[in-house]
Amino acid sequence: MLVAVDIGNTNIVLGFLDDGGEIAGTYRITTKANHTSDEYGLFLTEFLRMSGFTPDDVDDVIICSVVPKVMHSFRSSIIKFLDLEPMVIGPGIKTGMNVRIDDPKSLGADILADCAGAYYEYGGPALVADFGTATTFTHVDGHGVIDSGVITTGIRTGAAALWGDTAQLPEVEITRPSTILGTNTKTCMQAGLYYTFLGGVERTIRQFRKELDDEGFKVIATGGLGRVFANDTDLIDVYDPDLIFKGMAHIYSRNVQ
Repeated sequence: MLVAVDIGNTNIVLGFLDDGGEIAGTYRITTKANHTSDEYGLFLTEFLRMSGFTPDDVDDVIICSVVPKVMHSFRSSIIKFLDLEPMVIGPGIKTGMNVRIDDPKSLGADILADCAGAYYEYGGPALVADFGTATTFTHVDGHGVIDSGVITTGIRTGAAALWGDTAQLPEVEITRPSTILGTNTKTCMQAGLYYTFLGGVERTIRQFRKELDDEGFKVIATGGLGRVFANDTDLIDVYDPDLIFKGMAHIYSRNVQ
């Protein structure tokens, strides 16, 4: 079994992939820089147990991280509890993708894994939309070339700024409202957050199509709130919550071979 670990700004997500590449379980931990390697190790071994596995069932581990300060403790937990040196997506790792942006090294490991997952699972060209702490749109052409992208605030990040920087607006659940016709502060905020964000998503996709002069690329969405928006627009073709794990599995296979 392969354990794939996505260390993001908000959560650390673990995926257990069996020999056939199927995902046997996924688990989330809040990302905290002050967790020790022992704490991460206990989380990991307990999640394995909950899925019916033991540490001996793990053949290898691959890590994708955008939070450098967490890496030391987490990597140490893999070595200590699984007796394995994890593969880390970064310089020197073969991905099969060709990154042609101004500074290829600046591309986040999570975006790279997402794009690999989209390209090898669904083909290209594709626009990969990841709805995470930040929202990213990344274009991959028909030959696996990552050539352009957009980075903006995630809806939760924007919402936190809204109620954090105003004296009388409360914290609200981010959800699709039943109507845009809000009649109280809570529903007004929910409608405003949801529909302005959805409108921005749709306009961004249309602008990519316009400037690339390409009506044919698929739009592949992933990330926590991706499902909500994917169900509310016909501009998103596929929602795949496990896209990053699929990309990491492809990258792992390339390097093992």
